[in-house]
Amino acid sequence: MIRVGVTGGIGSGKSTVCRLFAERGVPVYDSDSEAKRLMGEDPSLRAALVEAFGDETFRDGVLNRRYLAATVFGDRHALARLEALVHPCVKRDFERWAAERTAEPYVVLECAILYESGMDAAVDRVVAVVAPEELRLVRVNARDGASAAEIRCRMAAQLSDDVLSARADYTIVNINREDLAADVAECDRRFRYEAAGN
Repeated sequence: MIRVGVTGGIGSGKSTVCRLFAERGVPVYDSDSEAKRLMGEDPSLRAALVEAFGDETFRDGVLNRRYLAATVFGDRHALARLEALVHPCVKRDFERWAAERTAEPYVVLECAILYESGMDAAVDRVVAVVAPEELRLVRVNARDGASAAEIRCRMAAQLSDDVLSARADYTIVNINREDLAADVAECDRRFRYEAAGN
């Protein structure tokens, strides 16, 4: 079985690409939603979060996302501390999840910060999803209502499309849905071919 990482900056359309893989019957692990689940459910991670950020991290047994976001926002050291706790836990969970699906030709790991988090070490191939900056701005504004300045600030904190393309095995340029579906179909064909030992 091949493990494929799908990554891309904000507004690139990596989630759309992953939905297209899922529509083709490919299991997809969404690292962002799974990280949120693990922060709420994993006992050792919960204990480590409380130790690092205080009792307010959980309110009535539920992760206090607003408090945690306010604590780490704008504080590089606090954010690094949070990531050092969460990323290894997500990586272990992904490896457990993937090990349960070895009958599949390949699985997909959706991860916006694949390289920054070290999750690239957990995959065999990487697909970078890229798109022109102006298109990304329009998409994120329509989705979140964020201003262009806010979106550019978030983009600046992520690896550039050029860096992602240079490091990835495959690059999908996401401009229109028709081409996107064809590109995902081609990747699907390649990964199934590789998984068959060709």
